[in-house]
Amino acid sequence: MAEAERIIGTPEVGDDAEPQSEPAAPRGRRRITALLVVAVLAYLLDLGSKMLVVARLEHRPPIEIVGNLLKFDAIRNPGAAFGFGEAFTIIFTVIAATVIVVIVRLARKLYSLPWAIALGLLLGGALGNLTDRIFRSPGVFRGAVVDFIAPAHFAVFNLADSAIVCGGILIVLLSFKGLDPDGTVHKD
Repeated sequence: MAEAERIIGTPEVGDDAEPQSEPAAPRGRRRITALLVVAVLAYLLDLGSKMLVVARLEHRPPIEIVGNLLKFDAIRNPGAAFGFGEAFTIIFTVIAATVIVVIVRLARKLYSLPWAIALGLLLGGALGNLTDRIFRSPGVFRGAVVDFIAPAHFAVFNLADSAIVCGGILIVLLSFKGLDPDGTVHKD
């Protein structure tokens, strides 16, 4: 078994594979549990931070965290990244809902802990921004997302956006390593 496969806990595929000591069903349930724990943590951190920002920072001057390099500045973003697509809020809502459905369907075949973490980050982030789109003004499915992390010379974002980006980067890395969500490793 390759060292990387042993470390990330993926099963070996092939004729010389050793029988697994634990059944696949409990192992799959643990991965789904990991996905849900990561998603709930990401969602609650995002929701809590947005509630705090709306209560304490909105309609107030920005708070400098690291001089001019990083500040907290509450804004409402009806569009996508960098404020693009303000007229397409309903489309972003549908996309977020679709991502959630795809992750939930994929979870049934999930046997990889790294993939569970990546998908959990995506799920928690998508739920965080979807909650804003559904429940914040100006109305249902047209709500503006609360963004507040403002690095110098970059877009203002929130913890949900961070979770989505981190999950996406992890998925790209796992794909480059050849690790599939079902736990198998393919070599191209």
